[in-house]
Amino acid sequence: MKWIVGLGNPGMKYASTRHNIGFMAIDALSNRFGIEIRESKCKALIGEGHVGTEKVALIKPMTFMNLSGEAVRAYMDYYKTNIDDFIVLYDDLDTELGKVRLRYQGSAGGHNGIKSIIQHLGTQSFNRMRMGISRPEPGREIVDYVLSGFAKKDQDMLQQTVEKTCDAVEFALTHTFEQTMAKFNG
Repeated sequence: MKWIVGLGNPGMKYASTRHNIGFMAIDALSNRFGIEIRESKCKALIGEGHVGTEKVALIKPMTFMNLSGEAVRAYMDYYKTNIDDFIVLYDDLDTELGKVRLRYQGSAGGHNGIKSIIQHLGTQSFNRMRMGISRPEPGREIVDYVLSGFAKKDQDMLQQTVEKTCDAVEFALTHTFEQTMAKFNG
């Protein structure tokens, strides 16, 4: 079973913010695959279904970003899942809006959600899809930037980022993550 975790913050206040682009991708995957996300378990909202022959879980941690690892660990322990079948989707300041970067290991790079996952899993080796949100203009606080919404002029690029992420996730369901990186990092 593949388990896909999108990072974000719960609540309407954060729904359309840059920090919630991971949740946006999970919602888009939910629509694409016809998997309803409604079960509340393991400190997360979860939807399970099949895409072809592959069983898939779509997960939105409800712990707030900085504690995302709690939900990831709880899900992993409860379902006895394999870390190799885990993919995390999250916002990345160092990737341009409209682009997606895939990695299978590395540091948190200043991202508190990833820092929490590394802490709770005890490893930096897991599959990641970093969704570009670009850096703010000089002088703008990072926290204010990631917790603000996308500008109207950026909506097409936002949609492109989400779609590209969904395409990469769908490809990863039937290919290795290495093959997925080769195709989508190109």
